[in-house]
Amino acid sequence: MELPVNTFKRALKAGKPQIGLWCSLSNHYAIEVVAGAGFDWLLLDTEHSPNELTMVLSQLQACAAYPVHPVVRVPWNDMVMIKRFLDIGAQSLLIPYVQNEEEARNAVAYTRYPVEGVRGVAGTTRASRFGRIKNYAKRAQEEICVLVQIETQTALDNLEKIISVDGIDGAFIGPADLHASLGYAGETANSNVKPLIDDAIRRIRKAGRAPGILTLVEADAKHWLEIGCQFLAVGADTNILARESENLAKTFKIAVLGQTT
Repeated sequence: MELPVNTFKRALKAGKPQIGLWCSLSNHYAIEVVAGAGFDWLLLDTEHSPNELTMVLSQLQACAAYPVHPVVRVPWNDMVMIKRFLDIGAQSLLIPYVQNEEEARNAVAYTRYPVEGVRGVAGTTRASRFGRIKNYAKRAQEEICVLVQIETQTALDNLEKIISVDGIDGAFIGPADLHASLGYAGETANSNVKPLIDDAIRRIRKAGRAPGILTLVEADAKHWLEIGCQFLAVGADTNILARESENLAKTFKIAVLGQTT
């Protein structure tokens, strides 16, 4: 049995933009609904959602039947947590709050088996198709995609050192945390921060790594794609459900009941 190809990693290396959806509903049925929607990738969040390891496993299984790539955001840059997500078959990881070169090196090491890294070895996991993939331990890193999250001024200051680490495939600008770290919490469209994001995207691309970001604003999405963003999340499942259900209730209350509030 062959090692599964990481289509997302291959697309980033080829410079092909990847459009994705942020998923925080923490349910395999909800993931299956959006897996067939036409996105290139889905972000399965475990940092800011009530998502746990066994739930992510069922979400990975739900994605498997569709031409969409799951990217798992782990809750922290932690060796044990990263090992467990890799063992259940995640091939692409987004690692939050990477601040410096050392933390970036640790992130990569956690995804590599010795001697290149410190990932614990288990022979019969979902990742190795339960031991059926020949030489999995020697080849796993070929299809593992490591993305680090840049979300503070400190990370911006250390950006070139972070993304120069061998094994880092891309860097994701965390817009909400970056705004907050600069004193603009909740102001994700602040005009003082957008130039910093533009600059970071250009710096990441110049270094030969893939830049990524999340935005719900179409004009911003087009702008960041134009300046080099390669993986872009353009919506969030919770936001879609919340706003569209509000709109539906409002529309029918006005049309049927004549209510204005």
